Amino acid sequence: MSDSRMKILEMLSEGKITADEASSLLEKVSAAENVTPSQPDEMPAGSSAPRYLRVVVDSANGDKVNVKVPMSLLKTGIKLSALMPKDAAEAVMDQGIDLSMLRDLPTDELIDALRELEVNVDSADGDTVRVFTE
Repeated sequence: MSDSRMKILEMLSEGKITADEASSLLEKVSAAENVTPSQPDEMPAGSSAPRYLRVVVDSANGDKVNVKVPMSLLKTGIKLSALMPKDAAEAVMDQGIDLSMLRDLPTDELIDALRELEVNVDSADGDTVRVFTE
């Protein structure tokens, strides 16, 4: 763990900063430590499991989207589906969505398989969309 992260956690434990402030600071430290590859296939071979799912959109008219979803959140979402109340699960099932399958997914294998994920869209009018893991 880096010294910066340790210091942030110490400040949080001492009550000098709030959990929200600590989270924000940790995200900034993580962004500074991680150099985002311009393309997903530039990650070194044999690197550890991806930590984030990234969605980057640049539109021709100047709109920009940059979403970074922690893989741990995806894992938690899969596990939480197993805790959904029965009536809510039945309502979802009535819509044709079987969430019970999520409970049985091997999350570590799923996360590892996402390492190969690469979506690159370049539209004729200049919009670009990139979805990858890092």
